[in-house]
Formats: sequence, C-alpha cells, structure tokens
Amino acid sequence: MGEYLAECEHVDKSFFGVKVLDDVSFDVRAGEVVALLGENGAGKSTLVKILSGVYARDGGTLKVFGAPVGNLTPREAQNLGISIIHQELNLCSHLTVAENIFLGRETVKNGVLAKREMSSRAAGILKRLNLDMDPDAIVGSLSVSKQQLVEIAKALSTNARILIMDEPTSALTAKEIEDLFVIIRKLRDEGDCGIVYISHRLDELKHIADRVVIMRDGRFITSAEFGAVTMDEIISHMVGREIKEKFPRVPGKRGKKIFEVKNLSAGKMVKDVSFDLYEGEIVGISGLMGAGRTELTRAIFGIDPKDSGHIYLEGSEISIRRPSDAISHGVVLAPEDRKKDGLCTRLSVRENISLPNLDSLCDGGFVNRGKEKLMVYDTIRNLAIRLSGPEINAGSLSGGNQQKVVVGKWLARNSKVVIFDEPTRGIDVAAKVEIYNLMNDLKKNGIGVMFVSSEMPEVMGFADRIIVMCDGRITGEFMSGEATQNKILEKATQFEAKELSLGGAERGKAV
Repeated sequence: MGEYLAECEHVDKSFFGVKVLDDVSFDVRAGEVVALLGENGAGKSTLVKILSGVYARDGGTLKVFGAPVGNLTPREAQNLGISIIHQELNLCSHLTVAENIFLGRETVKNGVLAKREMSSRAAGILKRLNLDMDPDAIVGSLSVSKQQLVEIAKALSTNARILIMDEPTSALTAKEIEDLFVIIRKLRDEGDCGIVYISHRLDELKHIADRVVIMRDGRFITSAEFGAVTMDEIISHMVGREIKEKFPRVPGKRGKKIFEVKNLSAGKMVKDVSFDLYEGEIVGISGLMGAGRTELTRAIFGIDPKDSGHIYLEGSEISIRRPSDAISHGVVLAPEDRKKDGLCTRLSVRENISLPNLDSLCDGGFVNRGKEKLMVYDTIRNLAIRLSGPEINAGSLSGGNQQKVVVGKWLARNSKVVIFDEPTRGIDVAAKVEIYNLMNDLKKNGIGVMFVSSEMPEVMGFADRIIVMCDGRITGEFMSGEATQNKILEKATQFEAKELSLGGAERGKAV
C-alpha cells in the first residue's frame, strides 16, 4: 500500500448540540479502495464532507499528504487534490462534456472561451480512462452511467489524488456498474489515487474494496482488510447486532382481488399491461433498466397520460387522469426519487404528513391543529420514525426514515393500494429490513402492495409473486418458490420481435 494521502484523527462534529461525529479516526492511502460503511446516520457523509471542505470540524486533526491542515474550504480541498462525487450528479446538462469537466476553471484567451483547447484537454483525460466519449457531446444526451464517468473525469482534471464516491452505482444497470468498476480498478492500480467508496450495496465490495472502515452512531467501529471479514461480520458491526433475516417475508393466505389493471398502454414504455393485486400478498415488479417499470407506476398513479386501458379497485372501474384522482381513490405511490418527488425536504415532517391530508384536517378553511397533532404523532409512532421531533426538516432524516414519512402521509388517508418504486434504494441494511417489515404490516392489514426493484435478490427474497417486464410489456410471472435468476433474466430479455428495413434483404428477421 502507498503513502498516506489523508488522515483524520479524533475528529468531532456537532449540529445544534447533537454530536454526529465522536472521536472518529480514518485514513486513506495511495493505491487502495477504502469502503466506508455504516447505516444511514452513521456519520459517513459528515466525515467526507469535512475531508472535502464542505463542513468545518469541531475538534481533532486532519493531515493531507502528511501535512496538518486547518478547516478547509471546498476550493482549498480541490486545490489539495481532494474531490467528491455525490450521489446526486452535479453536472450542467445543457453544456458539453468538456465544458462540464472544466466548469469554473475554463481556459480563456483574449477574453474568449478557448473551447477547442478545452475539448483537446478533455479528450486526453477521457483517453486516460479508456472512455470512448465525444468531449463535445451535450451531457444531457448521455446515459446516467456516462454522466457518472464525466464526474470522474472532472475530478481527475483537477489532478485529484483523493477521490470520494458516494453511492455511485445507485442508478446504474449491472453492465454500467461493471464499466465503472473497471475505471475504479484502473485508477487504483496506477498507484497515485486513493478512493473512498461509500455504498449500501455490500455485494459490490468484493469487486473493488481493499479495506473496509465501519462507522456506527457517529463513531469509528473497526477497520479491516476486506478479505479478513465476512459479510455477516460487516453487517453486525454496522448495525450493532446480528440481522438474522435479510428478507423477512411473512407467510399469508391470498385473499380477494382488490386491484386490477387491464390492457394499460401509456406512451412508448407501457404496452398493453394487465395484472392483478390480491389481499395477503406482495407483488414485485422486476426487469432490466428501461423495461418500463417506473413508467407503469407513473401511468397508474396518473402522472403520465394513459393511451388506453382500464383500472379496477375492489371490482369497480375507477378513472385516474391525474395523481389527485388516484389519491382520492386510495391508490398511492412512494416514488423512486423520494427527495425530488416524494417529499418537500425543506418542510418539516409534520407539514409533509399533513399536506396531502388537508381535506380531512381543515375545519372552516383552517387547519385543526388538534386533529393534525393526533395524525402526525400516530404516524410517527405506528411507523417507528426515528427523529428528534415532528418539526425537524424532512430532508435531514436518514433515507429509511424519509421513506417512512413518504409512506406515512399516505397511510394517514387509509389508502387501499400502495405502490413502491425502488423502496430500498440508497438505504442501509437495517433500514431495508424496517421497510420490508412496513410492507409486511400493510400486507397483513389487507392493503394491496406492489414494488419495483432493480435488485433481483430483493425481488426473489421478498416478493410473494414476481411480475417480469421487458420492452414495456409483461413477459413473465412467477410465484416466489418458482423463480430463479435464470428464469427471471430469460423473461427480462424477451424483447418484442421487430422488423428490420435493410433494402428488404433482412425483412422479417427478429432482433
């Protein structure tokens, strides 16, 4: 292992009197990938934000390349060679790849932007990463994975030697993840960079991690070479206890049909889809990226217009033209991007829970605070939402607790069908189990539950019934005991036969 690039020793940090980092020590060396692990709220993000100059530490010391430094600004951290790639990409979609790479550090000659020179320099950086990418391409036209690689190229353009990646694979397909891992291994093997890798997808670690550092409740717990600890030991260190059941499926008898979608089509990504939901079961929707799963949930909930089809609730057809129609019927959605689409992150937990329920909380045009207080406290208690109080901003909660608030606001309406889109994305192992148990409680109470997931082990391990989509259509259905990865993948790649038009010579051949 190479030289020490950064060393944090006995670092403390508090917010509003609450200690979020308590005597934490951490280091990263050249030529290694350090997996920084812990539950939501463990202090990982706070620690790397101190390292990258976003936050000032309250106590402890920080060394960069062996030299003590004070509290850094983001610019000072960047100048020292520290770069952080956040889970939410920080790119300007209307600019080119080259313009994004050098944003804020543009080359100007005679008062004019030297675009050709910037493009040439960007091409050199992309070549170092073995990326076949046009530096003059508009970033908004690229896939999420390509945009992620632009972020890495941007970091390397600053001569970064300490590269921090926060949940970099949360929105990538399996192929895109492997492409990213090739880049990470290349950077590590060059021996100049140290990479800090934050992820809740523990199965990824075996492909890239050299060492794990585990935090819990704002404290350093342990550090070990990756090959020296088992996955069960990692999880136990993270949560402070053993999690015996990763996918706590609760057996139940399938009851009456409560929800039905028939011949639903919407845009290019939902084509003649039909399925049922029954009491006493949880249905998982599986498929590859671009299969139309999220588009299906949006069409059902009324976000996207439907071209044709019918929706039935408890045997009667209902009309859903907009989300307010779905909500009024008791059909609700916990969206994939909970921060963007599911929560008002700058409002309090109380306000988030109350907002969709104002029709039942208002008397004479004014909110009945007594009713509101009862609803909010019942929701917090019933879902075991961990927070200091209902007036705390929803955006400050951990991912698992944010998900509970999203669901809680709908359950306060006595909803009948709850649809989850990627319910466990970006949350830790213990919080995932809490979300599964929440879904189990809905199931036991006779509420229709369906969820979309990109993680095949999750769908196979937790769903009672699995529906597979490909190319906007349902291509397969399995009961939990029947499903295997091979069977699901076979159906997930069952693309619709299409005709080629190559001067007639190849007409009729399936692609």
